[in-house]
Amino acid sequence: MNKPTMFSSGVELGNLLLSSDLLHHSWDAIDKLYRETPPNHDPTSPLSIKYKVHQNSPIGTVISFVSSPPCTPQYLQTEGRDLLASSDALATENFPLFQFVGTKVNPTFSLHRAAVTLFSSLQDQLSLLKTQYEKTRPLIVTGHSIGGSIATLFTLWLLEAVPPTDRERPLCITFGCPLIGDTGLQQAISERPTWNSCFLHVASYKDPIPRLFASSPQNECSTESGYKPFGTFLLCSESGFACFEEPESALDLMVATSSDGVGEILEKFGKIQICYKDPIPREGAQIFCYGEILEKYKHGVICRGVSQLEGKDLTPLQMGIFIQIAPISVEATQIERRTKDLAARKRHVFNPKKKLNEMKINMTYVEWYKKVSVPRGGYYDSFRSDKCKSREEIKSREEIVKRKAILMQYWVKMVKEAEKRPQKEGKFFLISYLYAGNNYRRIVEPLDIAEFYKKGKKDYLAQRSDHYKLLEKWMEDEKSKGNQGNAEERNRACSLTEDSCFWAYVEEAMISCESLKNGETSPELKESLREDLVKFEDYVMDLVRKYAVSTEIFLKESSFMNWWKDYKEIKGASYRSSLADFMSNCKYK
Repeated sequence: MNKPTMFSSGVELGNLLLSSDLLHHSWDAIDKLYRETPPNHDPTSPLSIKYKVHQNSPIGTVISFVSSPPCTPQYLQTEGRDLLASSDALATENFPLFQFVGTKVNPTFSLHRAAVTLFSSLQDQLSLLKTQYEKTRPLIVTGHSIGGSIATLFTLWLLEAVPPTDRERPLCITFGCPLIGDTGLQQAISERPTWNSCFLHVASYKDPIPRLFASSPQNECSTESGYKPFGTFLLCSESGFACFEEPESALDLMVATSSDGVGEILEKFGKIQICYKDPIPREGAQIFCYGEILEKYKHGVICRGVSQLEGKDLTPLQMGIFIQIAPISVEATQIERRTKDLAARKRHVFNPKKKLNEMKINMTYVEWYKKVSVPRGGYYDSFRSDKCKSREEIKSREEIVKRKAILMQYWVKMVKEAEKRPQKEGKFFLISYLYAGNNYRRIVEPLDIAEFYKKGKKDYLAQRSDHYKLLEKWMEDEKSKGNQGNAEERNRACSLTEDSCFWAYVEEAMISCESLKNGETSPELKESLREDLVKFEDYVMDLVRKYAVSTEIFLKESSFMNWWKDYKEIKGASYRSSLADFMSNCKYK
């Protein structure tokens, strides 16, 4: 499911989920499993996990998880809120299946020890379940209370095997689930946008379990418990739902509603809903029935209270956030503080898709420069030369320098972000970015090479930027998978020389020719230079045979043609080779 952003469409997402029956059928699967599980109300009985596959559900295949006996806050408090770190000695035995979650940036993370223990007790059965259903679509994994924790872990396990290019992934829907991991887990999952969007957590303000780990035991109003949320949250009360794709917002609200007799929304925001005074259920309470509140709002909507906001001093962004949290009763000051904080955060969010479109505009300028540079010897030599004759040419060069700098800044950042991603997810999270990045590399790197040698430097390849190297490597990896046509199948020259370092090889070949012509080198060095030039010949001819060079290299005053003149002079008129035959007979024409 493609989900809209929190700030503009969180309410619409909530309405869609409620009206689509997705939540209702997920809860029905949980309810059926509870009914089929023999009742066990002995609080001293060890907790066990039950699961069932529902293959005939209207929403697809559903796998549900519950506990027996039903999990209570008392059980969770007894078992403790301990987090088991992936770096702990016990972690190697207790959750080897989840080591893949760690990334370069967040190599270590922690999971709720009790949940990991329960998951490990079912490892053999769940392994078989994974093998049977990991490719089933649509697949919904759902669970209630600590059963939701097991559903979350099982979904993570499934996601490891899903290629990043797959558009269909399993969806995990939990009801009343406790938080399951720490900041390391939150950040590791947030690094994978395609994973983060696979988790939806439904929580009621009357259900104590979802917020049990949201606050520290020393201070019930603190969020410094070690546990952090991820995914999308749908918080509900008897007056409505609030949908959050920013998990920290949900965490703040869970903490804000953690005291008995929630306060009223007064002052600036006015009274827009009923304020609840009933105490929150204590330990040993019956299962909170999410089915009843889902049914109540099956044909309702989330958006409410807008008329009461008229005349308030709120930005559209703040108003949108307030509408989302309006159904949940919290202190007005907390709302105001949070909306302003989120508004500030929103202004600084890096939106790669929007930026990619902006980069395409910058690329258009560079492509235009390439086209108009043909009469001046080609865009490489035109950019390398200082001979800008007219004011218009000077202005064009300055514009390209500016656009090139913008493009490089963007792609350096994008490559660094992509490199942080886990190895198994693939280096580039969208194929479209990979192809756009390599188009950038092929047209912009020659301009970097031109600037490098214009300054009198040597050996560009030894100082080549890492982001160019990685873009090239990832493209080669993609080609090896058969996802791009073979260049050898071409029957005409390409518009851009495939090897973005071509001009660096030309420059080094020109330097070698200059050294040989000067006669100031030792016999050993001369032999080495001649061998290098023969290798360069073979390299060029290989590109020519594959139609992998642009016709621009054969323009009369290009650096390549100047190199050939010098090289032909060194080799003599009787020299024969594949490239010599090609050039002497003007086959490039």
